[in-house]
Amino acid sequence: MRPQTYTTRRGATVGTSAAWSRNHNTVRHTPKTLGSISNAMIVGMLVLIVGLIYVAQGTQATNYDYELSQLEDEISELEAKKEDLAVEKARLTSVAASENSTVANTMDTASVSGYAE
Repeated sequence: MRPQTYTTRRGATVGTSAAWSRNHNTVRHTPKTLGSISNAMIVGMLVLIVGLIYVAQGTQATNYDYELSQLEDEISELEAKKEDLAVEKARLTSVAASENSTVANTMDTASVSGYAE
């Protein structure tokens, strides 16, 4: 770019470079940085947040384990009841089958024939 010129109030011509053009501020703003204490506080807060998330996930997994163990206990109780009912069914069907059996009907009733001396 070619250098720009402009006239001041008193009539003097002033040359400017491409960086300093007319109607632009000539102030350089430096970026603000955080101090060491602020950085330490931000890192501490991030560690605290990650820690809380970790604990929350661990607690949630423990709750699922507790619910799962309750369901497994209930399943084992129901299986035990099922086995007991199967035994009871077998006993009742054997009693009913023996009452209807012709062999059982022709048998003599048991009586004490004597004792050994």
